[in-house]
Amino acid sequence: MASIFRDRLLAGKTAFVTGGGSGIGQRMAERFAEHGAKVMLLGRKQEKLDAAAAAIRKAGGTAETCSADVRDYPAIEAALKKAHEQFGAIDILVAGAAGNFPAPVLGMSANGFKAVIDIDLVGTFNTFRAAYEYLRKPGASIIAISASHATMPVAWQAHVCAAKAGVDLLTRTLAIEWGPQGVRANCITPGPTDDTEGMRRLAPTPEVRRQVEDHVPLRRFGTKDELADLALFLCSDAAAYITGAVYVCDGGQSLVRSSLRLAESH
Repeated sequence: MASIFRDRLLAGKTAFVTGGGSGIGQRMAERFAEHGAKVMLLGRKQEKLDAAAAAIRKAGGTAETCSADVRDYPAIEAALKKAHEQFGAIDILVAGAAGNFPAPVLGMSANGFKAVIDIDLVGTFNTFRAAYEYLRKPGASIIAISASHATMPVAWQAHVCAAKAGVDLLTRTLAIEWGPQGVRANCITPGPTDDTEGMRRLAPTPEVRRQVEDHVPLRRFGTKDELADLALFLCSDAAAYITGAVYVCDGGQSLVRSSLRLAESH
């Protein structure tokens, strides 16, 4: 858990992270805890949440967990209420739960399309909407995890493209609506990130990994640490006047990438 930051930037703050039991969300939660925040991790698999929370506690941080599906609005409400009761007002909210599978439109069922929309877009709405009454106002920072699919069509990813486009505009709309209450809303758009379930599915072989890297100007995958540091910055006082922004952290991939049909290489 290496960070470029040295001070405990989030001392006394509370963070709530969906998708916090693994991948990018877990690393962001670890970074928040490392810098003094108390964190509540939410996900669907309790065993993953327990392992993530144990790692945070072992490193000297404070973490609790709640197993819930972001598609279940009452369950999200209950989890947020639990976090508020245990830790107080929520200063940092990350909507990081996501779903994906590669398939062309003609090979995708209506239920498959809807499942990704419900997890990525509706789940982000549920998290943000249910959290509002518990957010610190002014002072809260909410972050959605998006994807370059929001602005660039990608073959075999129509469901993610549609969902993430909605996530971007939902978050930017909240920046307008909740800004007067002092709540900042931003998006982080990761590029291909190493050691994540998404890239294990979309780039499962060395050949596909090289194909992806060839379409990244920096010629490498990103790291979860780099994304965690970006989230830390956005939640810190250094970003106090930043809202409604979409931060792309992809090594320049979105500048040059045409639609990649990664699934064809499986």
